[in-house]
Amino acid sequence: MDSGLDTRRIVHPTERIVTGRLVRLLDGYTREVRIGQPVLVAVLTAAAFARLPALLLRSIFSFGGGGTRRRWKELKQGPEYLVTPVRLRNTAGQLCEVELHGHLPQSALHPADQVQLTLRPQRDPELPPRIERIVNLTTGQLLTPRTATLWSHLGPPLLLQAFLGTLLLAGVVACSALT
Repeated sequence: MDSGLDTRRIVHPTERIVTGRLVRLLDGYTREVRIGQPVLVAVLTAAAFARLPALLLRSIFSFGGGGTRRRWKELKQGPEYLVTPVRLRNTAGQLCEVELHGHLPQSALHPADQVQLTLRPQRDPELPPRIERIVNLTTGQLLTPRTATLWSHLGPPLLLQAFLGTLLLAGVVACSALT
């Protein structure tokens, strides 16, 4: 086991690109993406305009109900993504800690792999920088971790409804301005 895992000697790299040998992938935990309430209100309001014609037709012709909709509380609570602390020894021999946000194939990284990491600082300066891109020099793989976003959390159906609602509202406003 590497005796250099002493926490007092672990540094957060400040460079944008770090090359080194992977020492260890620590146990991951989840973190939540924050959802801004104004964005959520705007998307839901626009989607409501797209649902108005369907509600009118449903009430007139008494069609069956639509699919299940997610509640405000479910939409307000953002998606969770996996955060895995990664320790590597850079070319200067320092033990560095960075964070991997999202998922990678399990066979993509192994201890002792030579890697080149492209890093981005996080908003909180106390947190280690996060990995944007990994070039595994041992295997020659280029890896890009992906996390959940606000748009993937809301989903294509709701975003399509919001887009159609915005078009409908713009059409009504344009027609009322012309007359």
